[in-house]
Amino acid sequence: MPIIKTLTKASKSEREKFTIPKSVQDAIPIQRIWPDGIFQVGSRFSKSFSFTDINYSIASKEDKTAMFLDYSELLNALDSGASAKITINNRKINKAEFEKSLLLPMKEDGLDHFRKEYNEMLLSKVTGTNNSVVQDRYITITVAKRNIDEARTYFARVGTDLITHLSQLSSIGKELDAATRLQVFRDFFKGNEPAAYAFDLKEQMKKGHSFKDWLCPDSMGFQNDHFRINDR
Repeated sequence: MPIIKTLTKASKSEREKFTIPKSVQDAIPIQRIWPDGIFQVGSRFSKSFSFTDINYSIASKEDKTAMFLDYSELLNALDSGASAKITINNRKINKAEFEKSLLLPMKEDGLDHFRKEYNEMLLSKVTGTNNSVVQDRYITITVAKRNIDEARTYFARVGTDLITHLSQLSSIGKELDAATRLQVFRDFFKGNEPAAYAFDLKEQMKKGHSFKDWLCPDSMGFQNDHFRINDR
C-alpha cells in the first residue's frame, strides 16, 4: 500500500489544471522554453538527457548486480519531488542523408578502391527495413521550482550526477538543448514531413513567432481512446 500511495501522490503532483485547447498550439502544454533546453509546463520545469544503450543482457551476474546498484544510485540522486521518465524513440532515418554522413567520399588519390570496398561493407550492414529505424533513448527530469534560476541550478547539479552515473553503467549521457528537444517533438508531430526552414530561436523571438508554429501539426483530434494527428 505505501508504494501505491507514493505513486498516486506523485501522479497527482504532476497534474496541471486542464484547459480546453482552442488551437493546435494550445494542445501542446509547453509554455516557455530556454536555449539551454529547460522547458516549463505549468509550475514545473523539465530537462532531457540522451543516453546510449546499456548492454545488460550479456553481462555477467556480478556486472548485472553492479549495474543494478549503479542504477539505484542514479535514481536516489534525484530529489523526492522530482520525476524521471525514460523515452524510447524509434524513428525512421533518411537513407540518403544517412549514407552521406556515413560513407567515405572519393578523393581520386589512388586509394578510392579501398574506400569503395569499405563503403560497400558499411552499406551491407545498414540495408534492409530493420536498419532503417534508429532507436534513441532519453531520460527527462521534471521538478517543481519557483523560477528558472532555481530550476537551472537544480538541473546543473542533477545533470552532472546523472551523466556520471550513466558513465558507470557504460552509457554516454548528454544534455539536450532547446533545438534538439524541439526536433524530437517535431519528428513526433510532423512525422516524415521535411522542415521548411531550420529552427532558430532568436529569429522566432525577433519575429514574434511561437516556437510551437515550427513543430505543431496541422490538426489534432481527441477521442476517448485515441487521438489523431493529421491523417495518422
